[in-house]
Amino acid sequence: MSTGVLIVDDSHFMRNLLRQILEQDYHIVGEASNGAEAVKLYKEQNPDIVMMDIVMPKCNGIKATAAIKKLDPRSRVIMCTSVGQREKMKLAVKAGADGYVTKPFEEPSVRKALADVVAA
Repeated sequence: MSTGVLIVDDSHFMRNLLRQILEQDYHIVGEASNGAEAVKLYKEQNPDIVMMDIVMPKCNGIKATAAIKKLDPRSRVIMCTSVGQREKMKLAVKAGADGYVTKPFEEPSVRKALADVVAA
């Protein structure tokens, strides 16, 4: 059975890019454009991994990660962050993030982040 991934990013372009990188080896269970949608979809789809952008409208990735971890402490969340967001990354780790990838995405780094979280 393949690993189910929920993709969360307010940018349609970024969601598409992640989908293209991942769909060959992972099952994409859904996509959300903000943290509130992500929490709702997590409850419905119960993905193995969430790829979560940090900066989004309505509910950012840090709040959404904390909410998902509260729902399911065993959830695995990989944060997607832009270069230079070190302070936000620290907050994300405090909220329970299991890993991160830096934008602009490069396929090998995205695959490695997922493989590391799957293996852990």
